[in-house]
Amino acid sequence: MKRRRACWVYVLECGDGSYYTGWTNDLAKRLKSHQSGKGGKYTRSRLPVRLIRKWRAKDRSAAMRKEALFKLLSRNEKERILGFGSR
Repeated sequence: MKRRRACWVYVLECGDGSYYTGWTNDLAKRLKSHQSGKGGKYTRSRLPVRLIRKWRAKDRSAAMRKEALFKLLSRNEKERILGFGSR
């Protein structure tokens, strides 16, 4: 039987104060790549980055859906979900 790897949706705060949302099945490895400047093009130019929130997803499909929905939100809506209220 093949074991499924957990998937994660995560939010990073970039050095310029912006947010980056992504998904992965290896959170530690993905964070390391973002922090070393080898992650996405967006984060590469906005270092340093720090993990501010993560959610577990049941599979790749669910992670991709959650990521897409989160990206549609306004900054205020994202901050409310992240527990920041309005900064």
